[in-house]
Amino acid sequence: MTLAPPSTAVVLFNGKDLSNWTQRNGDAAIWEVVDGVMTAGGGDIMTQERFTDFMLHLEFMTPNMPEATGQAKGNSGVFLQGRYEIQVLDSYGIEVPGKGDCGAIYNQFAPLVNACKPPLEWQTYDVIFRAARVDPSGQVAENARVTLLQNGVVIQNNTQLLGVTGGSANEDVGAPGPLLLQDHGNPVQYRNIWVAPLPLKGSDKY
Repeated sequence: MTLAPPSTAVVLFNGKDLSNWTQRNGDAAIWEVVDGVMTAGGGDIMTQERFTDFMLHLEFMTPNMPEATGQAKGNSGVFLQGRYEIQVLDSYGIEVPGKGDCGAIYNQFAPLVNACKPPLEWQTYDVIFRAARVDPSGQVAENARVTLLQNGVVIQNNTQLLGVTGGSANEDVGAPGPLLLQDHGNPVQYRNIWVAPLPLKGSDKY
């Protein structure tokens, strides 16, 4: 069952076309869209909207590639602000997932547990993202933080990132950024993608 977006959400994929998306270079997005599903192919794509703090929901499905192993098996990635990659991969059945497996903050933090379903089954990522905080001099005062649920299971718990991950669109961590989906040569599919922007802080009044 898919999760309906809240009233505050920005629906990033309407299931019909990629009008809200571009290729990484700014050209029109060219991923295939069929029956409410987009399939990776033709290069990375990213949203035209830019975000700071937010809640993200998306659903993905990895292909069945039984002869493939490691990073060649259903590889894609979800880049928060275009800078911080959450790995998408067929890591089903791995007892102790590592920093390159599904749900990892790529090459920084492994998921706490393996919450993967088998390939060809829809899976969910629900992300709470707190952007890096930059002081008036332009120095990073606090790194970005990520809490991630995969299929309803917490696999990143308020993880403070070390900085941008490899393959980021830029390193301007104090600026709002897009959601970027990676094409790594495998036909990973996505649907039901929305973002609910979050206030940067609550009231300081009692």
